[in-house]
Amino acid sequence: MRALVPRLRHHPWVSAVPAGFSAVGLLLAALVAAPVSSAAADSGCRVDYAVNQWSGGYTAAIKVTNLGPAVTSWRLTWTYGGDQQVTSAWNAGVAQSGKAVTVTDAGWNGALATGGSADFGVQGTYQAANPTPSDFAVNGVSCGGATAPTDPGTPTTTPPTTPPPSSGCGGAVICTGFEDQSGTTPSGAWQFTAPDCQGTGTVTVDTSVAHSGGKSIRVEGKAGYCNHAFVATTADLSSVGPVYLRMWVRHTTALPAGHVAFVSMPDSSQGGKALRIGGQNGALQWNRELDDATLPAQSPAGVAQSAPLPTGSWQCLRFMVDTSNGHLDTWLGDQQIPGLHQDGVPTADIDQQWLSRTTAPRPTGLRLGWESYGGGDDTLWFDDVAVGSAPIGC
Repeated sequence: MRALVPRLRHHPWVSAVPAGFSAVGLLLAALVAAPVSSAAADSGCRVDYAVNQWSGGYTAAIKVTNLGPAVTSWRLTWTYGGDQQVTSAWNAGVAQSGKAVTVTDAGWNGALATGGSADFGVQGTYQAANPTPSDFAVNGVSCGGATAPTDPGTPTTTPPTTPPPSSGCGGAVICTGFEDQSGTTPSGAWQFTAPDCQGTGTVTVDTSVAHSGGKSIRVEGKAGYCNHAFVATTADLSSVGPVYLRMWVRHTTALPAGHVAFVSMPDSSQGGKALRIGGQNGALQWNRELDDATLPAQSPAGVAQSAPLPTGSWQCLRFMVDTSNGHLDTWLGDQQIPGLHQDGVPTADIDQQWLSRTTAPRPTGLRLGWESYGGGDDTLWFDDVAVGSAPIGC
């Protein structure tokens, strides 16, 4: 366990933009841009658009907030000022004609009460420029105007011809609900492993608890360094980049004060040592085995920018590892965790320790289970796991 050192608290990387203002920012550094946020708001709607880009590509995390009367569905439009082309989206449907983009709700996130919001994202490419759009409109009404959006009823624009991505995996390299497992011992594409050393921790195929279908992977995690217990995929991830991981996890006991990990990815950039996801001081964190660096830093300010992993229910966790520039991102459900976002721009009390190493991670495999470095028993279940080179929704 690392000692908590008091530090000054800093704000998350995405800053709120006050209603009534429009902001556009773009920061480039050695062909890599830090996240950029833009917000447009009036009495009826607000749109927050946060960009993370690299040379030739980008993702945008977008939040639409209804500030007017409740609606049962929404349609967001904007016009790109550069040569951007949207290639995919999550938690929404998207269509593009020239520079004009139309986004429709995914059905389950269409109803917005007054003050309600929906989060989604897009991924795309560009060649010359990637300026942030500013002409957002919800249900045909500009977010820079004075009229509240109204329920559009039947959309007047042509709906997207490609259905929006769902909890399915598309062309993911790994896509499993473990329904093909037979017996109680992991087999086939998933094998038991105990990196470093093995103790009394166990991994079994469970038919009594599942997120979907009738099976999941159950891990009886035990405290103590030599109780490593994981199930590892036989799939080779060395050609996947960037790496997007989506998994559903259910655990029994709150994350402890001491360091634990439940996701371990062999990393060729560390000579095979692991890039790990787990927790410490009660909150989620990334950990690098080579130098034991953590993200966020384990100061009070750093831990405050993370989040606990809720117990007793299935939780959707999503991760991104950019194998070209080393950027990381983490979402609990559809909410990005600020302290587990690394964009290459130093943020005090968050990523200064992590940025001490500049080599980008290169995961080659995936292990799910439990390892502890002190106290910390837990029972976990994993289900509906997917890994691919594009975002995979919950």
